[in-house]
Formats: sequence, structure tokens, C-alpha cells
Amino acid sequence: MSKAAGAAALKKPVNWAYELWQLFLLVLAVLGVHSFIAKPFYIPSGSMLPTLLVGDRLIVSKFPYGYSYLSPSLDVLPEMPGRLFGRLPARGDIAVVKSPIAKEDWIKRVIGLPGDTVQMKDGQLWLNGKAVPRQRVADTIMAVSPGSECSSPVDGQYRDVDAGGQPICRLPTWRETLPGGRSYLTLDLGDWPKDNTPPVVVPEGHVFLMGDNRDNSEDSRFDPLEGGLGVLPIEHLVGRAEFITHSLDGSASWNPLTWPGALRDRYLIGLNKQVE
Repeated sequence: MSKAAGAAALKKPVNWAYELWQLFLLVLAVLGVHSFIAKPFYIPSGSMLPTLLVGDRLIVSKFPYGYSYLSPSLDVLPEMPGRLFGRLPARGDIAVVKSPIAKEDWIKRVIGLPGDTVQMKDGQLWLNGKAVPRQRVADTIMAVSPGSECSSPVDGQYRDVDAGGQPICRLPTWRETLPGGRSYLTLDLGDWPKDNTPPVVVPEGHVFLMGDNRDNSEDSRFDPLEGGLGVLPIEHLVGRAEFITHSLDGSASWNPLTWPGALRDRYLIGLNKQVE
């Protein structure tokens, strides 16, 4: 027998049962991390502009608010009230939540906690009967890209060009400061229906969320049957947005040569902190 034939004869057959078991354990580990520790998140819309851009990639931690029946990455648990190791978010937290109708992951800012009264008057946020201070700051300048075209009925009026003739969106921006000092930037793009709302008292076990892009966000100001969140039960809290890993402007294609040009200069940007 030749040496090659002898080596082939000694070679052990693949143990497919073992390989499949190892694959199962790997999938289980990934699901466990996504369900209980952290998971990636992609920003698909401009509802959190200027804080988050379309195409931002985030890491969302799952443990800060505890766990509910919606926490697992797979929809396997029956509906049940409450949270295990539950803690309320802080006002101003950027949180990922499950929308009540579609059960999709959405991202908004926590504005109202149980017992708070939330209202909008002429585009300004009121909390517990007091106007939340806001200050006009420099416009947000955003490059127009395939992911952020600045062409909707809400923001299209702010389309412009920069000194080099490149299309940009020049968006009116305000700094809002919640009680306790949490500060962040918001957009006010004109007079729109949800600039004025009746006062809403946040019930026990619920939170009130809004997008930073106040005129282009379906949030707790909208009833779930209108496509919004409504005042959301705490069971629907998924996790807290921690930092941006990287961002893509939407111009990349299947061609790897286009990938570097699509990267924005947005790396490891921490969220849920005060704007300096």
C-alpha cells in the first residue's frame, strides 16, 4: 500500500453530529448575547436627527432596564407584565423599544416617566406644567446622500448647497435641557400637527418617548393605531443605546471599492450623555 493510500485509510470520517452540535452551541451563544447583554442596531430613519443619522450603527446594551418577555431575540415567550431586575430609564436616555403593533425595534428618547405630565405647546416641550428650556443654536449642516436625501415634505424646504456647490440640508436646531440638566439637540422644522398636544399623564409602568427630530417622528404623541408608540408600557423597553460604532451614508454598492467612500467620520461616539 502506498503512503498516500495509508494516510487516507487512517483519516477519520467527519462526525457530522458533533459539528452540528457545535454550530448549535455557537448560535445559542450569539442569541444569548443579543438577548441579555448587547446587540447591534442600525438607524433606518431620520427620526432622531441630529443626534443619530440614517446609517449609523450602534451598540445597544440589554441589561440596564432589566428584562421582559420581549427581551429575547426570538419571539418565544408569552406576553406577561413587568420586568425581571427592572429599572426605569432616566429622562433623556436614548432607548430602543418594541413598537406595540408591529413589534419592530424603534429608537427614541425617554421624555416622561410615571407620574409626569407631558405636553407640546407651539413646538416647545412642557413637562409637569413647566416649559422645558431650549436655546436656538447653529443650524445642523448635513450632507445630502443616498441615505439622507433631504427631500421629504418636512425637511425638503431646508435643502441648500455649500460653498463648493455640494447639496446639503441646513436644519434649524435647538438645545433642550431637561430637569436635572440632561441636554441634547433637537430639530424644529416648522408648524406641524404634533407641535400642539393635550397634556398626557404618564401612567404607572409606562414611559413617554419622543424623537429628537420633533416634526418627523412617530412617537408617544401618536396613538399606536396611527402608527405611533403611544404611552409605552415598560415591557416594551429593549435596551439603552450606548455608542455609535461606525456610520454609512448609503452610497455603497456591492462593489468593495465603494465601501471606504461611504464611511462617515463617526466612530465610537458615546450616547446618553450631556451635550457639551
